[in-house]
Amino acid sequence: MFLEDLVALQINLTVLLDCLNIFGGTTTPGISTALRMCYKGYGYPLTLFLEEGGVVTVCKINTQEPEEPIDFEFCSTNVTNKVILQSESLKEAFSELDMTSEVLQITMSPSQPYFRLSTFGNAGNAHYDYSKDSDMMELFKCIKTQTNRYKMSLLKPSTKALALSCKVSVRTDNRGFLSLQYLVRNDDGQICFVEYYCCPDEEVEED
Repeated sequence: MFLEDLVALQINLTVLLDCLNIFGGTTTPGISTALRMCYKGYGYPLTLFLEEGGVVTVCKINTQEPEEPIDFEFCSTNVTNKVILQSESLKEAFSELDMTSEVLQITMSPSQPYFRLSTFGNAGNAHYDYSKDSDMMELFKCIKTQTNRYKMSLLKPSTKALALSCKVSVRTDNRGFLSLQYLVRNDDGQICFVEYYCCPDEEVEED
């Protein structure tokens, strides 16, 4: 039975991760951890039932008053440009660009340079270009030229997902909002997606 009502709650992420790592972090081959989460309602804790090798551990995490989540209103119908890359190529780009830069500039265009990453750090300006015919480019679909800058401090947390992913989808909408969607495949072959949104810091006017 599935309830259609939306349930919103807020918990401390560090506490949740500690519970999962301490009580469900087995490395024994052939043994996996099953997780069931229960929540009675407002004012009650979030209860985790972790079953591993026939042993059940119960963790109760205090809940907090939920904050209103930010709605970026990123709609697929408003997407103007989209590319899908092999994650290895994006990791290589980040290793070569100057990460002392305060911003990462992304240019997407139906003509050259097609897809360009630029930084402006202590070592000077650096650019990393991708051809639309590159072997690392699985999909290239650009309607118009867009050049936007995004704060590096906001993008850096997404590199954790990049390190685990095998593909990444980069999309921008007509406002310059950025969507990074990482495809992650675990050891069992299951696929999940991590999506990261970022608003533009500054739009660069084309000459």
